[in-house]
Amino acid sequence: MKPINRRSFLQTSAALAAGTVLVPTSKTLLARSPDEPLFKISLAEWSINKPLFAGTIDHLDFPKIARANGIEAVEYVNQFFMDKAENEAYLKEMKTRADGEGVKSVLIMCDNEGALGDPDEGKRIQAVQNHYKWVDAAKYLGCHSIRVNAFVRGGWGSAPGDPAEEMKLVVDGLRRLTEYGASQAMNVIVENHGGNSSNSAWLVKVMKTVDHPRCGTLPDFGNFRIYEEEVYDPYQGVAEMMPFAKGVSVKTEVYTPNGAPKPIDLKRMMKIVLDAGYHGYCGIEHGPEGKELEGIRQVRDELLQVREALASEEG
Repeated sequence: MKPINRRSFLQTSAALAAGTVLVPTSKTLLARSPDEPLFKISLAEWSINKPLFAGTIDHLDFPKIARANGIEAVEYVNQFFMDKAENEAYLKEMKTRADGEGVKSVLIMCDNEGALGDPDEGKRIQAVQNHYKWVDAAKYLGCHSIRVNAFVRGGWGSAPGDPAEEMKLVVDGLRRLTEYGASQAMNVIVENHGGNSSNSAWLVKVMKTVDHPRCGTLPDFGNFRIYEEEVYDPYQGVAEMMPFAKGVSVKTEVYTPNGAPKPIDLKRMMKIVLDAGYHGYCGIEHGPEGKELEGIRQVRDELLQVREALASEEG
């Protein structure tokens, strides 16, 4: 399998976007025709991360697994094809597999490519450029976005620094990456993923400062633990992030100050999502170890029940 020549890759991606692959804009993510459901359901690949890391499930089989469990859209995680972002043959096989199952590729969650808010400008710019290949790959696959992290150092579980200083750094890196994403008609979206990014008020200010239609959020129902015992209210957090949302990550539990997870009221949370005018994909990110597929089906069924109940209330 040969690596992709960047020029030919972008030309191929552009041709696909002009033809059969349509990359949604913010408006199409919110739009809904009368015959469509209130929201769509997708599957985040992290739900099956343990068997993927163990090698008992092949990343290429992800669309097949989603379809077999009644889900018609997938959200990839770059960690499971980290060295394949520029491998044209591999990406083509991914696309073939998804198309063969009739499964929509929604986004790529990107980790381990450096901090977009690194205090060292050279490292920050390098982190931005490290994400370019994922923008290209996501476009080739027919996704609408890549999901990134608003980190300055470390990652999940790291202590947050000064909010104002971190905001300046993250805004700089995020704006640079968004400008590249926009050149490829792709969105760059940020998940609340620990540290200051799990403070929704802070993340909203980041969005307003970047001020670009291609930059948005991926509200995660469960990721509101800022650090140690500091936890943001999940319902308030999702409500604040939804005006900028281009995706939604569905969890069934939220972290609490004492470390014991607390169940999420899915109906309440999905009403917040719908009240914001969002009718796009909501990705299940739930897979208890050893019972991943059972857990996925359970959340799928809960979402279907909530959708039916909310539709009935709408009349």
